[in-house]
Amino acid sequence: MLTFFKVIFRHFFLFTALSFITLAVNGISNKLIPGAERASEYLNQLKGKNLALVVNQTSRIGDQHLVDYLVANHLTVKLIFAPEHGFRGEAGAGELITNAKDPATGIPIVSIYGKNHKPTAAQLQDIDIVLFDIQDVGCRFYTYISTLHYVMEACAENSKTLIILDRPNPNGDYFDGPVLQPAFRSFVGLDPIPVVHGCTIGELAQMINGEKWLKNGVQTHLVIVKVGNYTHASKYDPPVKPSPNLPGYLSIRLYPSLCFFEATTVSVGRGTRFPFQVLGYPDQSFGKFSFTPVSLAGMELNPFQKDKLCFGDDLREIGEAPHFTLSFFINWLHKFKNREEFLNRSYWFNQLMGNELVLKLILEGKNESEIRNSWTEELKEYGAMRQKYLLYPDSTVNK
Repeated sequence: MLTFFKVIFRHFFLFTALSFITLAVNGISNKLIPGAERASEYLNQLKGKNLALVVNQTSRIGDQHLVDYLVANHLTVKLIFAPEHGFRGEAGAGELITNAKDPATGIPIVSIYGKNHKPTAAQLQDIDIVLFDIQDVGCRFYTYISTLHYVMEACAENSKTLIILDRPNPNGDYFDGPVLQPAFRSFVGLDPIPVVHGCTIGELAQMINGEKWLKNGVQTHLVIVKVGNYTHASKYDPPVKPSPNLPGYLSIRLYPSLCFFEATTVSVGRGTRFPFQVLGYPDQSFGKFSFTPVSLAGMELNPFQKDKLCFGDDLREIGEAPHFTLSFFINWLHKFKNREEFLNRSYWFNQLMGNELVLKLILEGKNESEIRNSWTEELKEYGAMRQKYLLYPDSTVNK
């Protein structure tokens, strides 16, 4: 009898151990691997070449910045192009980025945010390959994709190869919103895509190239290093915050819906430790939850709200963040007796939305379902076009 139990125990132990090993191996094999971490896919292409990098604080291989990694591998990095928020990601939204040198490597840093959105022919003259490695969050008005557009254009015009080290899109499981109309084209919206575009940077670059959206229809010689194990159903919480006011997954998921409050007098939590996770206004009747926006490094805020106790909603309590919705904006509009007291920058709202019809319908009192009908057909057309450029398995539908 004792021998029988020993045999049973031994088999149970072996089965359990094998199960744990299988789970561990599957966990490793299913881990998302950003393009930058798949060095064997691109390092050989960089040897003996003069490189320019378009990077920021998210451009990392584990704990090491991509710049440091390439220099350590004896590659020739001649220039760093810095987008909005700067090379280290410490500047606020809209803050001027100046040219400088990276103190760690001595490599010149050239700003492509501000007056100079696009690398010049002179800056690219001695460059063979441009590497682009920046974490996106999947929204049309997130300016890193405008930077991508201009970098692609510069590379095409100057016959330079662009290698994109792709990264997962934390809002890549759906696409939604109106498609940008030409009249509202700006640095917060260059290409005719919806508010939530549902593409990785690599897929979006293929779309920009394939649809000939660059100036004069030029096309870039693109090389895309794909993300390992990624699908559009993958949940991805970036290990490094993409910008100062998007500190975590909830803020990133709420960003498509809350960005429109930037055209109002309502605070989205800039100047707090929980930006894009709260809504508030300096009036106690607006809610029990309260917070006070103050000056914080890299977190610019509306002067109207600075140092004022705001009352409103703590969206950290809602659990799973919804997909893009107008409900927050419409609900807060109804809190104000005087609409002008709420909406103080209508044109900015329209630029962010990409058209003027949505705001018109909101102000006419239409509900969200009625407003969504205004972009159904254009979104359907975008969805069909998007399919041509996908690099990863996809089960998304327009919401």
